[in-house]
Amino acid sequence: PVSGHVTIRVFNVLGAEVATLVDGERGAGVYRAVFDASTLPSGMYVYRMQVRLLDSGDGRDSRTGSGDFTESRKLLLVR
Repeated sequence: PVSGHVTIRVFNVLGAEVATLVDGERGAGVYRAVFDASTLPSGMYVYRMQVRLLDSGDGRDSRTGSGDFTESRKLLLVR
């Protein structure tokens, strides 16, 4: 329910970044990001979404007391 700076990045199993899908400010809501994997080989990847809240300088939302958000998930690319 708050605005934040959102980044969504894709990494290979060695930890090298292979794509940046989103990098910018977003308001609350539902968004869609397109992942063009046409140049990547089949295999396991990890994507990480990070949200840094814009409400305060220390990264904490002054209304709820909650902090930034980070989540990583696996992604299997099959050709």
